[in-house]
Amino acid sequence: MEENKNKMGFNIIKKTDPMAGHKGFGKGALSLDNVSPVFIDIEAGEAQIDIGAMHARSAVEKGIKFLPKQEEVPNGKPYWLIWVTIDRNEEGPYYAGVTACYMTVDREIRRGYKSLPEHVNRMDKSLKRHIIVDVMDDPSKKVLANFLRAHNEVLWENSSEELKKGLLAE
Repeated sequence: MEENKNKMGFNIIKKTDPMAGHKGFGKGALSLDNVSPVFIDIEAGEAQIDIGAMHARSAVEKGIKFLPKQEEVPNGKPYWLIWVTIDRNEEGPYYAGVTACYMTVDREIRRGYKSLPEHVNRMDKSLKRHIIVDVMDDPSKKVLANFLRAHNEVLWENSSEELKKGLLAE
């Protein structure tokens, strides 16, 4: 009898119209079409997009067992995973949500540190158009600002002053 009950699930739909064919149940579906994960290698000062991070399958994360305590990975290489959401307003497309999550990876022992709840919550905050970059170190903020600007100047110019000031604070 238990198995016949309707289970309320969390729908992640990746297509243009997330409600096409739906009549109401699960109407709060979440579309990931406009969110991209950007990794910043803190030591190298480099940023790159890695779509594999959407399912924890990025080049940085592959083959790594993540632990919930940072002190368990004392020699981990530091990274920022940035969730970047794009939207459109009257001026045009812009970076609408940008949130940062810290993580470390020690390839030698195949272990890493990250707070999975934080990563999920920050992706959600990005989708909800929040800017959370104050947790980042200043050099990484500049790397991200330069990356976003170089990736698409129009998106950067149309973005909020909150994002620009958060990343370019002198």
